[in-house]
Amino acid sequence: MKLIIQLPCLNEAGTLAIAVNALPRQVEGFNKVEWLVIDDGSTDSTADLARQLGVDHVVRHPVNRGLATAFMTGLDTCLRLGADVIVNTDADNQYDARDIPKLTSPILAGEADMVIGGRPISETEHFSWVKKKLQHLGSWAVRMASKTDVTDAPSGFRAISRSTAMRLNVFNPYTYTLETIIQAGLSNLRVKSVPIRTNEDLRPSRLVKSISSYVRRSLVTIFRVFIVYRPTFVFFSLAGLTSLPGLILCARFAYFFLSGAGNGHVQSLIAASMLLIIAALIALIGVLSEIISVNRKLMEKIHFRIIEQQINDQLKS
Repeated sequence: MKLIIQLPCLNEAGTLAIAVNALPRQVEGFNKVEWLVIDDGSTDSTADLARQLGVDHVVRHPVNRGLATAFMTGLDTCLRLGADVIVNTDADNQYDARDIPKLTSPILAGEADMVIGGRPISETEHFSWVKKKLQHLGSWAVRMASKTDVTDAPSGFRAISRSTAMRLNVFNPYTYTLETIIQAGLSNLRVKSVPIRTNEDLRPSRLVKSISSYVRRSLVTIFRVFIVYRPTFVFFSLAGLTSLPGLILCARFAYFFLSGAGNGHVQSLIAASMLLIIAALIALIGVLSEIISVNRKLMEKIHFRIIEQQINDQLKS
């Protein structure tokens, strides 16, 4: 069994040594542990430093492509290197590497396909009160969207099985954390949370430049994934919300019409007709989206089989 620990990096020369030196070379259940650094277009000496530190594999994007792309590059590289389990962690040493066995053990035991490390958000001193509340709110929203019990959705400290890594696709270039959980949950993969420890904050977060920006982007990500994986729910809900005032206006017109005063309320009937037509169009979009979603699921299965065959052939050669 091979475990590969990957670290997506962007200008991490100041913290990479601390993070890498904390990584284990032996983890229970694995006979081989390797390290991978994904340099996402750094302008400092991140890649050279990684090699000096003894990192087994270093891949580099010529330009910055975003955290989500770096994460997916890491998964693809790990699969082609023969990883049975992949652990993703941050290069700023935010997560305590001693908890890696806690992430991998549920996968080795066959209890989970993806394991998310849940940080002690309420006890984290460098998180403001607002950030703590938003983290809890965001995790709740992801739990509702993904039908999982993940306690810390934005956590990047996670373990992923080989077959799950082959199935993941990230569309959002901003971050992979929320999208992969929702995708896994709605694809009936087993997602589990385990409590983990964190280290002292070495630098401010580069992903969360402002609370408002993070909340806005997270909501957009959740909505986009919902459209992709639960289009019927999204569009039929929108159709229902649109048709409700139309039905109320219809009832209002009917009341006045039956009372003999319908001539003065034709505007209500026109507005109601427009709203109901719009609702019907939204529902039709929902039906078409569901058909597209079925095709997407079939394409995902085909993509999984192709990737599986390619990797198996590569490992045999």
